[in-house]
Amino acid sequence: MVPQQSLYSSTDSLKLTDSPFLRACCLKKNSYTPIWLMRQAGRYMAEYRAMRAKLGFLELCKKPEAAAEVTVVAAEKLAVDAAIIFADILLILEPLGVGLKFSEGDGPLIQSPLRSKADLDSLKTVDVEADLAFVYEAIRQARAALKPDLPLIGFAGAPFTLASYLIEGGSSRNFERTKLFIYSQPGEWQRLISLLAQLTEQYLKAQIKAGVQAVQLFDSWAGCLSAEDYRQYVLPSISRIVAAIDGSVPIIYFATGASHLLPAMQKLKAQVLGLDWRVDLASEWSRLGHRTAVQGNLDPAVLLAGKDEIKRRVERILAGAEGRPGHIFNLGHGVLPETPVDNVRFLVEVVHQLSAR
Repeated sequence: MVPQQSLYSSTDSLKLTDSPFLRACCLKKNSYTPIWLMRQAGRYMAEYRAMRAKLGFLELCKKPEAAAEVTVVAAEKLAVDAAIIFADILLILEPLGVGLKFSEGDGPLIQSPLRSKADLDSLKTVDVEADLAFVYEAIRQARAALKPDLPLIGFAGAPFTLASYLIEGGSSRNFERTKLFIYSQPGEWQRLISLLAQLTEQYLKAQIKAGVQAVQLFDSWAGCLSAEDYRQYVLPSISRIVAAIDGSVPIIYFATGASHLLPAMQKLKAQVLGLDWRVDLASEWSRLGHRTAVQGNLDPAVLLAGKDEIKRRVERILAGAEGRPGHIFNLGHGVLPETPVDNVRFLVEVVHQLSAR
């Protein structure tokens, strides 16, 4: 049960600003490298599985007390340097009336995918404040229950990734329907991605108002695009969101399989760029001129191995970062469901120990 406490004071706000995670976001020096994990609360945790035995996935997302509880339990059990609110990137799509469904084994499904102008015309109007009020309440409850100096991260799906789910009807290997939509209906594509950028901007602002100290924008599928297509069809929507937040809190922008897009991503002026496990952190950060904080980038599968291997991989990533201000340790994607909790806790401990300076 999440305890009900008053919201943090101005003194607590100062503690948060000086936390290792937020200092790293701002390229400030730290006494150690901060770490948090994507999919921090998930099936690898017994507490999460117990909650899911009582609640379906969407039900858990929509029950603020339960979402706050799994958020706080994960952060406290792992002793990480930031919590991330429990939610899903696709929650913002459900109010559009597209029939969002999560099925065991198949992942998220859109029962009424978008393929035409008529489909776009049929979308419902979304009231971001009202339709996603359960997310903001979960944030308020989690923020009240977390330690005063532990930041809470909010997040959203980026417009391209949201659009690809809407068009494909779920996950995809080649994203052929999405690309065909872009190439054959450029006007409707612009209309769709502009709508999603507007909703995402409002959604993140509402999360900030509710009490998060940073936000992450997940562009899970942007790596499927060429650099040219990314710059033309995607970058403007992300730029709009980053500009709207305007530095009120740090923004982390993360895409998988997207190292070829890093030069374009750097133009976004997001405070932090996430790197997946497919790239060498040292070389990619060097390409960025060390002017942007970076997050990453251990392969999640390493956590299935023994502790010696985990330590070896951590040492290599930390050596590549060379103790520079602005490195946030994370996985190159989310924690895998089969991961032993002890290995995750060991990861956090060894990052803190090996990076102490």
